[in-house]
Amino acid sequence: MIPYLQMFKSRAVLTLAAVFLVAAPGLANAQTTGTVRFTVTKYGFIVGASGGQGVLVFKGKEHPLQLDGISAGMIGVSRTHLAGTASNLRTAADIAGSYTAVGAGAAWRGGGRVVRLRSDKGVILKLRGTEFGYEASADVSRVTISLQ
Repeated sequence: MIPYLQMFKSRAVLTLAAVFLVAAPGLANAQTTGTVRFTVTKYGFIVGASGGQGVLVFKGKEHPLQLDGISAGMIGVSRTHLAGTASNLRTAADIAGSYTAVGAGAAWRGGGRVVRLRSDKGVILKLRGTEFGYEASADVSRVTISLQ
C-alpha cells in the first residue's frame, strides 16, 4: 500500500507543477498588459502636429494620459479615436515616454486606423480606431506620452 501512496504523491506533484507551468505565462501577461484609449487631433501641411488625451487602465486603476507628437509627410486635419492594449508594463509609469511609428493612410470624412507604437522602454501599443477628417499621410511620427 505504501508504494501506491508514494506513486500517487509523485503524480500529484507532477500534475500541480504542470498546471503551474501552463498557467504562469498567462498570469505574467495579465500583470504586464493594460488597456488604453486615446482621442488624437492631427493637423499639418508637410510637417504635422498632433495632440490628445487618453486613459490607461492598469491593474484596475485608471491613469489619465497626455499625448503630443510631430510627423513628417502629412497633409490635412483629422480626429482619431483609438483603443487597444499596452504591453510590457511593470508599472503604470512605464507608459510615459517617446514612441515611434511609421505608417501610411488616408481619411476622407471617415475611415479605420490601425497603429502600432513602440517606446524606448520596450512598451508596445497596439491600437485600432476610427479617423474622421481629411488627411493623407506617408509619415514617420514621434509621439510623446506622459501621465497627468
